[in-house]
Amino acid sequence: MKLLLTSGGVTNPSIRSALVQLLGKPIDECRALCVPTAQWGHPMCGPASVRGLAAAEPLWQHLTGLGWGTLGILELTALPTIGTDRWVPWVRDADVLLVDGGDATYLCHWMRESGLADLLPSLPDTVWVGVSAGSMVMTPRIGAYFVEWPSAPDDRTLGVVDFSIFPHLDAFPQNTMADAERWAADIGVPAYAIDEQTAVSVVDGTVDVISEGRWAKFGS
Repeated sequence: MKLLLTSGGVTNPSIRSALVQLLGKPIDECRALCVPTAQWGHPMCGPASVRGLAAAEPLWQHLTGLGWGTLGILELTALPTIGTDRWVPWVRDADVLLVDGGDATYLCHWMRESGLADLLPSLPDTVWVGVSAGSMVMTPRIGAYFVEWPSAPDDRTLGVVDFSIFPHLDAFPQNTMADAERWAADIGVPAYAIDEQTAVSVVDGTVDVISEGRWAKFGS
């Protein structure tokens, strides 16, 4: 897939331009599916926040509120009970998957259980736009610091990319650059700390940082 891994979504013109380039056509001509699943694994999320994502309320203006041609919901926890003959065509018909934040280990679990993780390699033209956990799930590890799901066996995630992500840099008191440096020291792979104005694009193995804000890379 083509990956646009963000902390806060498509928050500035530079990230929006990168998204349009990945899509290959205007946003208002694209079919989008939003994935709220990670929210259910995080104690700060729930029915109201899932509704906000689906309804493109102001807090989600940088993800579901970008003006998509069509916008639907793909709830991964439902997929194992309805059969691949129904949901796989939905995913194949989408231009972009908008994957919201929450807990990345919970999202990882349901990506595997649903079969979506196995489908990803067959979607070379689909764009994955991740926010927070929706980005972190593509990395090898997220660090114990970010695990909120009590049933998570560890902090490992899908490992689609070979680096980890520390999101929300400077957005919270516990997400300073010093906190990111301590986290990176234990993560064991190269890593990026990114703020709400930064995204990491990955296409055919090429990694680019798009930023109008603050970010740092740790490790080689």
